[in-house]
Amino acid sequence: MGIVLICLAAFFASLLTFFSGFGLGTILMPVFALFFPLEMAITLTGVVHLLNNFFKMYLVGKEANWKVVIKFGAPAIISAMIGAWLLISFSETTEWLTYTIGEKEFSITPVKVLVAFLMFGFAFLELLPFFKKLEFAENKLFIGGVISGFFGGLSGHQGALRSAFLIKCGLSKESFIATGVMISSVIDISRVSVYFTKYSSIGMEENINLILAAVLAAFTGALIGKKLLKKITASFVQITVAVMIMIMAIAIGIGIL
Repeated sequence: MGIVLICLAAFFASLLTFFSGFGLGTILMPVFALFFPLEMAITLTGVVHLLNNFFKMYLVGKEANWKVVIKFGAPAIISAMIGAWLLISFSETTEWLTYTIGEKEFSITPVKVLVAFLMFGFAFLELLPFFKKLEFAENKLFIGGVISGFFGGLSGHQGALRSAFLIKCGLSKESFIATGVMISSVIDISRVSVYFTKYSSIGMEENINLILAAVLAAFTGALIGKKLLKKITASFVQITVAVMIMIMAIAIGIGIL
């Protein structure tokens, strides 16, 4: 049942990344967290996200604006590694609180609270009209790369911030998506490389079939998403996903997941 749920989440998340503010990792990571420890869920999501980005590069990469990719992506590399290192540091801290409900024990840890706060915060921002209209001038690309890369490494949340900085670059819709995919891939490579210095022995080999299945599901979603590129995602879908993410964030923050 777990692999089916994860594959469905990967498929729909990948499809929606072409149209909505939510990225694949934002939707997929909470699903992974249902079945794996949070640190492992973030790492597994990072791997799937990276491989899916490679596939999307194949689909739309030729439309990327390399000038923007370099201006935004170069600072994002360093900040993504810093964010990933901070995640590892938080995961090594001790539990803040342990409690029981019935016969089951739950624990609240710094890394869970941090990730839950970021999940809830970014999902909530997506519901605010002003955030959807948030734009930064093209000369702020360096700052955008630093911020987007940092949060990408820390929790995987990079898409919404990246979009706010790229929207003013005068890119066509196809070039906007392709440029974002290229930048996202750079951030993923940086953060996943740091994750693996700590989490390389937490069960990646044992879960290779799960990863491959999720990647294939994401590839399928990307293919369909490309065909529907000219369509617009219904706003109620974005609202529904945001509310679900916030609920999952609360569950992670209080130690249920």
